[in-house]
Amino acid sequence: MKEIKRIQIRGVAGDVKRVDFDGRIVDFWLPKEPATHLLIAHDGQNVFDGHTSTHRGQTWKMAQSANRVSSELGITAPAIIGVWHSSTKEDPWGRAKDLVPEKYFRDGVRVDKDSVPNFDPQLLHGDTYLRSIFEEYVQTIAPGISPSCTAMIGSSMGALATLYAVAQFPDKFTTALALSTHWPFGGNELVERTIQELPTPSTHKIWMSHGTKGLDGAYAPFQHLADKLMRERGYLPHNFVSKTYERSGHNERSWAKYLDQPIRFWLSS
Repeated sequence: MKEIKRIQIRGVAGDVKRVDFDGRIVDFWLPKEPATHLLIAHDGQNVFDGHTSTHRGQTWKMAQSANRVSSELGITAPAIIGVWHSSTKEDPWGRAKDLVPEKYFRDGVRVDKDSVPNFDPQLLHGDTYLRSIFEEYVQTIAPGISPSCTAMIGSSMGALATLYAVAQFPDKFTTALALSTHWPFGGNELVERTIQELPTPSTHKIWMSHGTKGLDGAYAPFQHLADKLMRERGYLPHNFVSKTYERSGHNERSWAKYLDQPIRFWLSS
C-alpha cells in the first residue's frame, strides 16, 4: 500500500487517505476513536472527493451521514473504505468488469444486448476484485472488525456487486446496502439468480432502494419481482427493506439525500 495524498472534508474530523494497492486506488477514512464498524463502498471516486466524482462536485457525503447517524445512535462512527473502479479512457468498460456478477453471467445469465451489444463474460474479473477487497484492502486498513459489524454499499452496478458479494462471501460481512440496483443489465433472469444466491435471512440484512427519475425510472418492475422473491426466501421487515424514493434520480446527489436511512438500517441493529 502506497499513500498518494490526504484529503480534508468539510464537517469531518481527520483526513481521508488515498492509497494505491498495486494499481487499484482506495480512499478511506477512520474515526478518531477505534472503529467497531466498517462500511465498504464501491465507486470510491464518488464517496468522499468532489474533484474525482463522476458528476463534478457531487459525492455520497458518506462520512457526514455515517457521523450523523452514529451520533444519533450513541456509537462510534464506522470506518469507511471507498474502492475506486478501474474504468479509464483506455478501458472504458473497466467498471463493468469489476462490478458485474461474474459467475452469474459466465453461467449463462443473458445480458441486455441493447445496452451492451459486445458483452463478453470471459472478460469479467469481479471475483478477483472482491477477493482483493476482503483479503487485502480490509485486512490492511481495518483489520479486526467483525463481519457482523461490517456492511457493503453500492449503487447501480455497485448495487449488483454488493448483492453478489454477500452471496459469494457471506462470512465477510452481514449487511448489504444496494441502491438503484441496475437490474435491467440482465433482466428478470438476473433478479432471480441474485435473490436465489443470497444467504439465509437469519444471518444477514439486505437494503434495496430506487428512485423514479432517469435510469431509476425503469427499475420498478424488476424490483417488484425482487421484493416478491425476497419474501418467498423468508426475509422479513427487520432484515429486508425495499424503498422507492419519488422524484429521486440516478446520481450521487440523489443517493446522498437519503443515505442516512440505509446507514441507520445497518447500524441500528
